[in-house]
Amino acid sequence: MTVDFEFGRAPEYRVGSISWKGAWSEKSVRSHFDEVARWAKSQGVRTGKWIFREPDDRDFEVCIEIKGRAQAAGKVKLRTLPASSIARVVFNPDDVSPRVIYHGLNDWLRWRKKDHDIKSAGSYRELYDGDPWRNARAWAHTEIQRVVRK
Repeated sequence: MTVDFEFGRAPEYRVGSISWKGAWSEKSVRSHFDEVARWAKSQGVRTGKWIFREPDDRDFEVCIEIKGRAQAAGKVKLRTLPASSIARVVFNPDDVSPRVIYHGLNDWLRWRKKDHDIKSAGSYRELYDGDPWRNARAWAHTEIQRVVRK
């Protein structure tokens, strides 16, 4: 499997999301994703990308892209992630350690900044084409993005 970093443009995402503060826990991430997925099903909307964000240290957000009209309910809020310039990499976590990918992307962006290709890089977000715990294809095509300012 070839893994490479590239610049691109992310589209606008209309999402149902849940945010929380605290220590990172895969169990918590999974349960929040399940809660947003149940909400989307109850709203009768099609879903797209599954997005995990860490906007600030110890702040977490799970989002599922929705396609159609929906109403916020309970802990699930509706929001729009704006279209933006990004640096990204797609990889299979079973073949390449996510730790290597995160460090590699961080170093690559540091050099792009020194070369004046970008001005700054924002927080990370992980994107999946579905539920990564139940869909092997979604897991095998994990995408890591970082919003960049050129």
